Amino acid sequence: MAEAWIGLGSNVGDRREYLRAALSGLRRCGEPRRASSLYETEPVGLKEQGAFLNAVACIETALPPRALLDALLGIELEQGRTRRVRFGPRTLDLDLLFYGEAVMDEPGLRLPHPRLHERRFVLAPLCEAAPNLVHPLLRLTAGELLERLEDASHVAAIESYPEWAEPGVY
Repeated sequence: MAEAWIGLGSNVGDRREYLRAALSGLRRCGEPRRASSLYETEPVGLKEQGAFLNAVACIETALPPRALLDALLGIELEQGRTRRVRFGPRTLDLDLLFYGEAVMDEPGLRLPHPRLHERRFVLAPLCEAAPNLVHPLLRLTAGELLERLEDASHVAAIESYPEWAEPGVY
């Protein structure tokens, strides 16, 4: 069993409902452990799109990393995710951030997520849920990474967990 941290995001349609559906889908991948509050964040990369809702969740899973990533991609597809524009609008985005202390670099799968330490929309909810989680390559905690972050994009907690999730879903 491994502790896996997943980043959740949506900026199209009923964003909150897409994130709720993601939490429900994650239950098929492992045992829920923790989730952050819900954050509203400005887009990174392609700025001409709607604001995102973001959160992070942790599951205890028996799935190996590739199988977990495939399951996450399947949950995205179930929620209507299409990949037309890089960093473009999306119904649901699920990123595998950490898988225990695994370090991997293979086609389509890099662990830990290669840009998580550069993104406030990931680090702010991660610090809320697990401020002492250590990045296995950088050897810094999530809190230390957030303190050093140069990204000044707008990120604000708007609903505490579990208010944004359906009761009993996570």
